[in-house]
Amino acid sequence: MELESLGAFLKTRRDRVTPADVGLRAYGTARRVPGLRREELAQLAGVSAGYYTRLEQGQAGTASRQVLDALARVLRLDAVETAHLHNLARQPAAPRLVRPRPEAPHPRVLALLASLGETTPAVVLGRRGDVLAWNHAGHALVAEHVDFDAPGDPSTRPSVPRMFFLDSHTRDLYRNWAELARIHVAYLRLTAGRYPTDARLVELIGELAIRSGDFATLWAQGDVADCTVGRMRLRHPTVGGIDVDYQVWLQPDSPDHRLEVYTPNDSASADALRLLARQAAARREPEAAPAVSSRRPAS
Repeated sequence: MELESLGAFLKTRRDRVTPADVGLRAYGTARRVPGLRREELAQLAGVSAGYYTRLEQGQAGTASRQVLDALARVLRLDAVETAHLHNLARQPAAPRLVRPRPEAPHPRVLALLASLGETTPAVVLGRRGDVLAWNHAGHALVAEHVDFDAPGDPSTRPSVPRMFFLDSHTRDLYRNWAELARIHVAYLRLTAGRYPTDARLVELIGELAIRSGDFATLWAQGDVADCTVGRMRLRHPTVGGIDVDYQVWLQPDSPDHRLEVYTPNDSASADALRLLARQAAARREPEAAPAVSSRRPAS
């Protein structure tokens, strides 16, 4: 599967902007496109229609920052979408895929995870959404049906995108699954723009597009977004309804790795999290620590 091209992204964004959005009059004539025509976008961005057509068709070579910013302005892109536009413009026409070494969580990220203790659920996620580590509370909250020690071995690490779209237990866990699914796909698209040569990422997106109709539909919509804060409404199989916020902490030394922390939104959810933590404590040895890989990842 090929990842998104600059032209494909421009086309999906162009389809979403109506003439009225940018102050153009349609004069009541029938339009064959859902959004702006290429000529209209080119005129508003200050480039020739021929150049923009070649750009959308992948035949114009590189585009300058000024041109990309002008297109982003007309297309009403937000800051994340504009960054994605620039990422796509920097990609070679046919990027050579590289298979990265398995990820290892940075010691500072693990130290921050350990400092949270076992009462605040937290998970460390890698570039492609693999679980690199979690504390017992985080494991009990989002994936208690998965082996707690699975993140310690790159070959058995849980993949949050795979669980979200291919695992029925995970899908049943979230009352706002549809909302979170859109966010997962939009963030995965942002990641793909940042790392177009990552063979493992290409394989992940291809697998999900083939095996999940929901993923394929959402991917085709072309949304792109960052994922830093949000709300999860859970129907937990052990403690019932839980309403939590997630927030992501980034470590400058390892920007690909995200520490996701979950906090309750009401007293009932706080009680449920405390109960989960007590149950997790009862099932483990007193000296247990957050699950991390204890050996150097194999290439």
